[in-house]
Amino acid sequence: MTKVMILGAHGAMAQLLTQRLLAETADDLILFLRDAKRLAQFANQPRITLVDGDVKDTATLAKAMADADIIYSNLGGRDLADQMTHVLAAMHETGKQRLIYISALGARHEVPGKFGDWNEQAIAAVLPGFRATSQLVDESDISYTEIRPAWLTDYDEVDYEETTVAEGFPGTEVSRLSVVDFAFKVIQDPSQAQNASVGLDKPGTAGERPSWLSEGDSQNDN
Repeated sequence: MTKVMILGAHGAMAQLLTQRLLAETADDLILFLRDAKRLAQFANQPRITLVDGDVKDTATLAKAMADADIIYSNLGGRDLADQMTHVLAAMHETGKQRLIYISALGARHEVPGKFGDWNEQAIAAVLPGFRATSQLVDESDISYTEIRPAWLTDYDEVDYEETTVAEGFPGTEVSRLSVVDFAFKVIQDPSQAQNASVGLDKPGTAGERPSWLSEGDSQNDN
């Protein structure tokens, strides 16, 4: 049995991952978030421990992390690198070695062409935080999987391809369910995608920007 800690547990993908882990595994879960009452539906779930806390409080984070086997981070925002500094400190304090975390397309300067130029402007406010986070994790001694999803949709589908940084970024969008599927697979087999940065996009969605942009969806997931 594995114990999985989910940081930023109120995020849309974090909740989808929680539901899938409950339904398809025997794993125990530690859900860490600010204002744990937002996940009150899990308060009486015997396999879930709800922790109300701020990841920048390293002592609280480390205490909650003590029994975890795998750390999954759904954190985001302009201060992501600062948050990740505390996550890594807590992992070192507790001897944890396996981290799976959500990043962003463009975090590795890997998105080419007009789409890359557009993406650079569209998420200019948060890209520096993702890039600094990538560098922090690269320079740490933990085993990580960085997930760089394309622009996120709520489509009810699992349809994605994986790419390396060297291969660039061919598509513009991917469903949250697809990202959760990949994260789920890595949690179930942590030996895969170790010390790797993986891009996820839906095949056939190449273009200058996501096709649904006028619908008002966004990359943010926290």
